[in-house]
Amino acid sequence: MIDLKRVKADIEAYKKNIIDRNLNIDFDAFLELESEKNALAQQIDELRNTKNLVSKEIPKLSPEERTIKITEMKSLWDDLEKLESEYKPLEEKFNYTLHRLPNFLDPSAAIWKDDEENRAEEFFMEKTSFDFTPKDHIDIGLAHDWMNLEKWAEVSWARFWYLKGDLALLNMAIINYAISVLTAKGFEFMIPPYMVKEAALFGTGFLPAGEDGVYAVNPGEDDLYLIGTSEIPLTSYHMNETIDVEKPKMYVGYSPCFRREAGSYGKDTRGILRGHQFEKVEMVVFCKPEESQAMHDTMVAVEEEVWQSLKIPYQKVNVCSGDLWNPAMKKYDLEAWVPTQQQYREVTSCSNMGEFQSRRLWIKYKNSQGKKEYVHTLNGTVIALSRCLIAIMENYQTAEGKIEVPEVLRPFMGWKTILG
Repeated sequence: MIDLKRVKADIEAYKKNIIDRNLNIDFDAFLELESEKNALAQQIDELRNTKNLVSKEIPKLSPEERTIKITEMKSLWDDLEKLESEYKPLEEKFNYTLHRLPNFLDPSAAIWKDDEENRAEEFFMEKTSFDFTPKDHIDIGLAHDWMNLEKWAEVSWARFWYLKGDLALLNMAIINYAISVLTAKGFEFMIPPYMVKEAALFGTGFLPAGEDGVYAVNPGEDDLYLIGTSEIPLTSYHMNETIDVEKPKMYVGYSPCFRREAGSYGKDTRGILRGHQFEKVEMVVFCKPEESQAMHDTMVAVEEEVWQSLKIPYQKVNVCSGDLWNPAMKKYDLEAWVPTQQQYREVTSCSNMGEFQSRRLWIKYKNSQGKKEYVHTLNGTVIALSRCLIAIMENYQTAEGKIEVPEVLRPFMGWKTILG
């Protein structure tokens, strides 16, 4: 949720913010709608006040005067009902746009139209090369019976999968390694609930704009949704609270994640790159507004440390304004090199949300003057399975079709060095 007072202090700057994000929002029409809504609300308030005053006068009047006043009241009540019936759809129309207005961009965000214009700022390691023809993760997985391409669709549906044997163990090793790194840095580990109420999705910005990607549980019966990231329950953990952020609150969560839209038009449907169910290790931080930019850089550095320790080639992208999710002020992605695709693929993201989420969730802190203000929230994916599995399988493959275990993962794999 944005601060409309701040917007109105420089309307032209906010209009540019909308243009820079490549969004189709008529902000002038929104402001006109707000004026119309507020004027109607004032009329309703005035009629309600008059109704209340007259209601108090009636018992004191003579029978004749009382009859006259009751007749007047009937007319006033009809007018009030009419205005209230007009106000409700106007308010719904206003809220529809209000809840879809984007956050303010960070001054250091890259300003470009869409994801085609995203540009890498840094690179780690040279792209992996081989003196043999590399196999993709699917061929490697099938050759060792580490995944099943038939049973997943038979038991669930497309875009779900079974991981087996050493690949499943490697999956768990990656998770445990990432958690060990984060907890050593002072992040508190949490396993959150995997289903949340609508308020948590709205508060974190996943509703109303992201309905198509959310699994609802027993629609019409339970107000519950499967999470698409542990960011949702972790950020909502402090909803309706005033918290102490003299030292930033830092959490790392593990969860399975569920998303209905796992790609479109047949893109990336082969293998385990895009699925309806996957796992993530996610950071969430609450801090003072003046600390969030530095905290964002710190969180990105943590992601880089993990991926550098895995020795996977990647590029770091300052995600451009036209590709930013509405709640984010700024976002960095790390994209790992996938040899058989000859391209970098997103494996982490880290976003500074400013006060967008805390306004919706009512999460505040007391500043040095004792005044309550909204905290800033940040989130960052450290590891997204199965993309990390793909990056390891393809970059660490041998000519014999086996997988070398990255050195940092060996303590979590019973000191195995080779899989297959």
